[in-house]
Amino acid sequence: MLNWLIPLQIWHWLIFAVLLIIVEIILPTTFMLWMAISAGVVGVILLFSPTLNWEVQFLIFAFVSVISVFLGRTYVQTFYKSTDNPTLNRRGEQYINKTFVLDSPMENGKGKIRIDDTLWQITGTDCPAGTRVIVTRLEGAALCVEPIYTSQ
Repeated sequence: MLNWLIPLQIWHWLIFAVLLIIVEIILPTTFMLWMAISAGVVGVILLFSPTLNWEVQFLIFAFVSVISVFLGRTYVQTFYKSTDNPTLNRRGEQYINKTFVLDSPMENGKGKIRIDDTLWQITGTDCPAGTRVIVTRLEGAALCVEPIYTSQ
C-alpha cells in the first residue's frame, strides 16, 4: 500500500518544498514557509545520505518542522513592532472618543450618522437631530454613541 513512499528521493522533497512555498505565496500565513524550509532540509540531508528510508525521512521532516515553526515564530515576533497608529486599518475604531452632531434623530436606539463620506449605523439612547454625541465603542459595524448634554 505504501510502496510509492519507498523510493523517496531528494527531488521529491525539493518539489514538496517548492509547492509549500507556492501555497505560502497564495495564502500568506508564514506557516508554510517554515514547513518548506523543513522539506528542503530533508532534501539536503538526502543529498548526503541517500539511503534513508521513508520513515526516517518523515521523522526528520516532522522534527525539523516543529523546530523551524517555533524558531520562525520567535524570530518574527522579535521584529514585530508596535505602531504609532494602531487603528490604521480599523476605521470604526478610529472614531472612538470623537464627537459628532446627529443629522437625523435616533429612534428606538438606532440611527445613522454621516462621518466624512460614509454613513455609519449608530446605537444608543434616543435623541433628536442636532444632538452632539460621543462614540464610546464599536459593536460589529455599528458605532455605539452617548449624547453629550451641555448645561446652559
